[in-house]
Amino acid sequence: MTVFDDLVGQRAAVDHLRRAVAGADDLVAGGRGAGMTHAWLFTGPPGSGRSEAARAFAAALQCRDGGCGHCDSCHQVLAGTHPDLLYVRPSGLSFGVAATRDLVLRAGSKPSGGRFRIVLFEDAERATEAASNALLKAVEEPSPRTVWLLCTPTPDDLLVTIRSRCRSVTLTTPATGEIVEALVREGTVDEPAARAAAVASAGRVDRARQLATDPEARRRREEVLSIPARLDGIGACVTSAARLYEIAEEESKAITTSLDEREKGALRAAFGEGSTGKGMAKAMRGSAGAMKDLEERQKRRATRIKRDSYDNALLDLAAFYRDVLTLQLGAPVQRSTGERSGDLERIARSSTPETTLRRVDAIMLCRDRIAANVHPQIAMEAMTSALLLG
Repeated sequence: MTVFDDLVGQRAAVDHLRRAVAGADDLVAGGRGAGMTHAWLFTGPPGSGRSEAARAFAAALQCRDGGCGHCDSCHQVLAGTHPDLLYVRPSGLSFGVAATRDLVLRAGSKPSGGRFRIVLFEDAERATEAASNALLKAVEEPSPRTVWLLCTPTPDDLLVTIRSRCRSVTLTTPATGEIVEALVREGTVDEPAARAAAVASAGRVDRARQLATDPEARRRREEVLSIPARLDGIGACVTSAARLYEIAEEESKAITTSLDEREKGALRAAFGEGSTGKGMAKAMRGSAGAMKDLEERQKRRATRIKRDSYDNALLDLAAFYRDVLTLQLGAPVQRSTGERSGDLERIARSSTPETTLRRVDAIMLCRDRIAANVHPQIAMEAMTSALLLG
């Protein structure tokens, strides 16, 4: 089993990356191997596995066997602990210029043991304008053995000057059957449950895993999908928006609580909490500053996770109206919200395709407003009112 085997439905991208790995030794020697370069841009829709593909590529570049999946180097890269891998995932809504300059400085050092110094930058679109300009300089004039792996939803999310200097790897939405096969292979669910989760995920592998293994995630989704049928007046719009907001808050709280407690426990253990002996009291007093820094990072991450939870709910709602549109147009396609067939058919009969498209636009506008820092509940009230009026 290689590091690329877990990438679901990305055969073309994997073939491209394997060819680049084959030419990596030439790049180490100062040349330019077949398809290998210093900067890469991984793009693809939500759930396609951009960061997973970048991480697998990083492991393959460091591995002497091209990503065998079982050596120490592969394990370290996949776990994010390899000394020559700089793994960056912005915890907040943006990534500033000071952090970027520090990243560029660290990226320029020589590898300590691996073949390359690799920077894996998830959500690179969160870099501010000033940070992007600082990043551009590093991508334009990379250190001889530094490789940049940038991940964004689309190429347009980065400055054109940055993306023009990157080799592009485009990931696609996996087919339902490919997701089912992956979930069954992982051994967490049986085939019927895997198929139900895959269909409901609308091609998002991470969402499929969540729906397959988390009953609460399935319950929240079902409640979101029940909202269109309840929109029969302005009062219902306000109530539904409030509940949609609460659902997203519940999801984000469930995620952050688990992460926060685990990180705080690990930090306390690192400072020796519960131990006895000379110097322990001083060590515990010294942990206060580290704990404060951790809590600040956790607050920024919680904001980001909330945004992601709002987006999950809105994408589920958009999938419902997408399925309404397929009924109205008679399109013979698989419907990710098919379990709500009664609601789908009723709304399809009582509206027109033009109305449905306006409703989808209202959901997309709500996403944009939340991204622009409009209070989510206010944005959702405007959206549900637009869904009612069509």
